[in-house]
Amino acid sequence: MRIRIAFPALLAALGLMFLTPVAAHAHGDTVKVVVTGQRNGHVTADITWENDGDAVEEAVAATVNAVSADGSRSLGSWRLVRDPGASPAGWTTAETLPPGAWKVTVDVGFPALGHGELDVAVPVVDPAPTTGTPAPGTPAPGTPASSAPAPVPTPTTPAAQPASAPPAQAPPAEASDDAVWWTTAGVAATALAGAAGGLLIRRRRMRRARSGRRTA
Repeated sequence: MRIRIAFPALLAALGLMFLTPVAAHAHGDTVKVVVTGQRNGHVTADITWENDGDAVEEAVAATVNAVSADGSRSLGSWRLVRDPGASPAGWTTAETLPPGAWKVTVDVGFPALGHGELDVAVPVVDPAPTTGTPAPGTPAPGTPASSAPAPVPTPTTPAAQPASAPPAQAPPAEASDDAVWWTTAGVAATALAGAAGGLLIRRRRMRRARSGRRTA
């Protein structure tokens, strides 16, 4: 009885031993590695079985290396980890590439051999803009309006009053002409008076001479 029960169990165990390698090699003996690019500097890749294109469900042993476009810098080796934000075939790196142009290669050693490469460009990310200094009288962000300093009034300059016009004065030329005229007029009047006085004196003398002659 024990021999009859043990024999079928032995056959089942032997069948599992032979079926396990067949199931393991059902996808093929190579994997397809497609480097899809980068996300925020993390290298991304899809790994599937070469024969049927199914995603690799097993753990993957792979190395990632990157060389700059001019060959002056190299990074790696890094390992691939599951990418939770991608498809079941998605893998990525925990490390990040700095900005620049890179030639990325991925080599898989388990569960099967595979290789992939791609030229990847990592752009420069601009820093977040900083807020400028608020203008005078403008409250800073998060400051209550009541605590903001009151604007300082700007003193106004009174308008200039028009200066009173000075009294009109005769031009210097006209004043000098008037003075010359009055001076000339005075000299002429004096000369005329002198001439008139001289004529009167002459007439008086002539009259006296005539009267003296008559008396003699």
